[in-house]
Amino acid sequence: MKAADYKKLKTDLFAKTKDIRQFDKQTGNYYKSIVVMSKRADQIAADLKQEFQESSQQYSTNAETLEEVFENREQIELSKFYEQLPKPTQLALYEFEHDQVYFKDADTE
Repeated sequence: MKAADYKKLKTDLFAKTKDIRQFDKQTGNYYKSIVVMSKRADQIAADLKQEFQESSQQYSTNAETLEEVFENREQIELSKFYEQLPKPTQLALYEFEHDQVYFKDADTE
């Protein structure tokens, strides 16, 4: 998914208290569910970081002066967009709750 797709998700921007008993439905174990969500959050964070770096490279110049740093509005707007996205843990939790995460259990294979 791209950052713009994550922006469209109807997920909470802030952490909310969740009932932990809801998490064992897919895996049969709370701890496995937490590990799955954690690994998915790591994947999302890495994807967003890479996408941000690729997007911000088009605005960077080799010889930046102090004035250019403060006047680079496009890069500032890009940074604000990524800051307003939900956190990767919130996105992973949303995907897990809506059965959008694929995982294999190594114990059962």
